[in-house]
Amino acid sequence: MTIGKSNRQFRKKGRKQKADPFLKKVWYDVKAPNIFRETQIGKTCVNPTGGGKTSEQQLDKRMFEVSLGDLNKDERKSYMQFKFRVEHVSGTNCFTNFYGMRLTNDKVQSLVVKYHTLIEAVVNVKTTDGYTVRIFCIGFTKKDRNQVKKTCYAQSSQVREIRRRMVNIMIKESNCTLKELTLKLISESVPKEITKQCQSVFPLQNVYLRKMKVLKTPKVDVDTILKLHGFETKKKKETGKKVNRKKKRGGNKKKKN
Repeated sequence: MTIGKSNRQFRKKGRKQKADPFLKKVWYDVKAPNIFRETQIGKTCVNPTGGGKTSEQQLDKRMFEVSLGDLNKDERKSYMQFKFRVEHVSGTNCFTNFYGMRLTNDKVQSLVVKYHTLIEAVVNVKTTDGYTVRIFCIGFTKKDRNQVKKTCYAQSSQVREIRRRMVNIMIKESNCTLKELTLKLISESVPKEITKQCQSVFPLQNVYLRKMKVLKTPKVDVDTILKLHGFETKKKKETGKKVNRKKKRGGNKKKKN
């Protein structure tokens, strides 16, 4: 023992164990619209109601990104990432709506090839139910079967004509509701139509809708969101009962003086 040290043993003060913050969280199920095979996206957590904010208010407008391969159980389309936004919370369920789509970076990078012309087109469209959407399209020139030439470049006039046709087709195909536009994204009918219409100008390959994002959303009623998820809401007409009023006989007659 060193000189000047006392023999007394001091108790060490125990530190308070911090409680795990996730034990207090409330968990909710995230639901996708019923146009997909798998409607259960996953789960999300939120702080319980307190501090002037309810848990429903905290979940409102929360974003989720899911692969189409997981939504439709098709690994061939796993390169498409769909975005969803929470529009309504009921019980322990968060009902979402489509909010955007993009191709993964590795898919876009795999499309770019040397000695070919890359053609892109961007357009803002408005659906019939009031959504303003921006659509990005991408395509590449294609070689002929018996072509000997190494390069496959399109002239600037051909690029302008192809871009004009891309824009016209995207405007025409988006003249529908957001739900129908989402179904067209899943089936990839718009890129097939672009490839067909531009064949006379210059053959194209690897035509995709690279990105789509919702710019403006209208005021959406709760019933419309529930219909997207397969719930039918019937509004009862309020009709009052007929009341039979008894007519007074004679009326108010003035008394003669």
